[in-house]
Amino acid sequence: MYQHLRIEERGDVALVRIDRPPANAMDLELLDEATRVLDELAKAEPGAVVITGREGFFSAGVDLKLAPTLDADGQRAMVEGINRVFGGWYGFRRPVVCAVNGHAIAGGLILALCGDYRVGAGHGKLGVTELRAGIGYPAVAILVVKQELTPHVARRLVLGAGLIEPEQGLEWGLVDELQPDDRLLDRALEVATELASLPRDTYGVVKRQLRGEALDEIARILGGEEEDPLAARWVGAEGADAAAAILDS
Repeated sequence: MYQHLRIEERGDVALVRIDRPPANAMDLELLDEATRVLDELAKAEPGAVVITGREGFFSAGVDLKLAPTLDADGQRAMVEGINRVFGGWYGFRRPVVCAVNGHAIAGGLILALCGDYRVGAGHGKLGVTELRAGIGYPAVAILVVKQELTPHVARRLVLGAGLIEPEQGLEWGLVDELQPDDRLLDRALEVATELASLPRDTYGVVKRQLRGEALDEIARILGGEEEDPLAARWVGAEGADAAAAILDS
């Protein structure tokens, strides 16, 4: 059913594995699969969800080989797909735990920020580096960044466009704890199981209370009431050159 995503049952927890070699970079196919996984799990209503990546990579964000080659329709589809996936996970009614098992860069880190709890590995770079790639943020993506990070951290990461180590990520609140590789997934499943034991209906209510204004804005964006400024032009010539420079390095 899915080429790059896999859902495993771990008791009352649904474990979602992302596996698009080599770096779990996002393309239209992966975003489409993620949207379908969201729909499937919303209907199944597991106790909680854990999202993790493939060895060494949670996700490196958008596929920089693909992005500069997209025509206007393709760019719009990418922006809309990113907004749907990030908005879907950020507003998911059940607990979402991210097992950040390696590099989480650009959109990959923002996907992790969509979780209710984030368990990080002791290795792998973290950062929101869209600026370095000459690519702006889809509306839901930057909204999640502003909601989940303090203004100081968001400014340093977004406008500096650099990468940091996991220890700095823990200090700045990108992850909630760090675990060695052999404990990371088990710990994420433990946290998910603990959250799943909380009153189910009330969890969704309280999550909406916590994120209500952001979720309302996300609904307006996804519903077409607010146009994403990047939908018409996401990657220009500057983005193509910047992406090529990153890939060359």
